[in-house]
Amino acid sequence: YYIGQTEVTQKLWKAVMGYNPSKKKCPKRPIENVSYYEVLEFLEVLDSLTGMHFRLPTEEEWEFAARGGNHSRHYIYSGSDKLKRVAWFNGNARKTKKVGKRSANELGIYDMSGNVWEWCSNNYRYFDKARNAKLGNDGKMMCIRGGAWQLPANACRVSWRGKRMPDAKNSFGGFRLCLDAKYVKEGEE
Repeated sequence: YYIGQTEVTQKLWKAVMGYNPSKKKCPKRPIENVSYYEVLEFLEVLDSLTGMHFRLPTEEEWEFAARGGNHSRHYIYSGSDKLKRVAWFNGNARKTKKVGKRSANELGIYDMSGNVWEWCSNNYRYFDKARNAKLGNDGKMMCIRGGAWQLPANACRVSWRGKRMPDAKNSFGGFRLCLDAKYVKEGEE
């Protein structure tokens, strides 16, 4: 699979959807204030425009990429053990920032720690079967990963897992595109 080098920007969202729901508008900042359902609608429109099948990454795909894939140096955050090098979080930001302005991780991917948390395609599940059995309404919640400008440092760790109802929207949540390799022709990388 391929995963976006940056979070989806407001510019791309507006080009596909014709409007920008973000609270702090700037074409080079990540889209925010979009629900999981709105992201699915975006993906459907993008697919019809491109003839490809874009999707959200699974939680496992997201974490593999955030950790640097097969080139991982086992950092705490995506690309470094020093958070300020790679992330916008509540210790150095008061709003979203333009994508790609911090250091990339081992795969050349930006902002997987901080800026906006990112929707994943999975429903939230605990890894502990006993806790999973008691999920209740959480069974309808979707996974989010990556921390955000409004969250503390510990939420920016590549191991951090969060959950949100699929209709939730806020100024610190966005997403990243994923594409299966079969849609990319040799030499197009």
